[in-house]
Amino acid sequence: MKLAKRAGSALFSLAIVTSLALFLIFPARYSKAVFDGISLWAASVLPATLPFLFLTALFSNLGIYRKTARFLSPAMGKLFAVSGEGGCAALLSALSGYPVGARTVADLAAGGRLGREEVFRVASLATTSGPAFLVGAVGCGMMQSPSCGYILYFSHLAGIILVCLLMRIRAKPAPSPPPLQSAKKTDLSDLLLNSALSVLCVGAAIALFYAFGQMIADMGALLSLPTPVTTLLCGLLEMTTGCALCAPYASPAAMAACCFFVTFGGLCVLVQEGAFLRRAGVKMLPFALVKFLQGLLSAGICFLLSLALF
Repeated sequence: MKLAKRAGSALFSLAIVTSLALFLIFPARYSKAVFDGISLWAASVLPATLPFLFLTALFSNLGIYRKTARFLSPAMGKLFAVSGEGGCAALLSALSGYPVGARTVADLAAGGRLGREEVFRVASLATTSGPAFLVGAVGCGMMQSPSCGYILYFSHLAGIILVCLLMRIRAKPAPSPPPLQSAKKTDLSDLLLNSALSVLCVGAAIALFYAFGQMIADMGALLSLPTPVTTLLCGLLEMTTGCALCAPYASPAAMAACCFFVTFGGLCVLVQEGAFLRRAGVKMLPFALVKFLQGLLSAGICFLLSLALF
């Protein structure tokens, strides 16, 4: 165990030193990569994410959210051993995508609306991509096929749900739903400020990891690494780049790889989610392992379903 920790620490240090050296040696190239990442965030992520972060934060403070949570509570308790509040967070995540689910989990936990024993299970269930990315961006945009997008989205959710069903086996019973209370007065200025700070955090992660992905591509070309190896490294770092590299191949294997990258999220998404989930007490290493398992299962489902297309 100590040897593995030392090896991991050494690899991490090497990656940091190499990245710093590349920034110093080729400042123009990688500054441009950071700028391109910011442009991608500003053009594609900011317009969709900021409204969702603000509106979901506002929605979670309304009485209708509490009523929906009480309605979902029996089914969510039996299936996943989580409360109705956690079920609502999962539903919002499935419709909105990263990082809305993680932000909602953090807000609910901070408000005492999630039990301590269920936070990790809710986080595992409520951190998903949304149809706008998988169906719109990957399916229609990258693969030129809405059918591919729907298969990716279904497989993505199926893998996450199946792993969370397994996690329920050793879980304690879900906490009883809190008494239904009247909606509290909401400070729109605070919600807007928190949403803006959250989306800036997302933008910083995208810009930095976009540059790191360019470094990996450059190193792969320099070392003559096989294309699948470079694609895997880029996808594990940043899922959008991984999907873009897989999309042209149009095969069940490429579909499965895309589904794995999106479900696992890559280091970029894990960093974004960690900015919220750590506040809720979620330990990121076990969480990353769960997302990795969900990614493998989703990829297997996607491979089998996509055999009908190719």
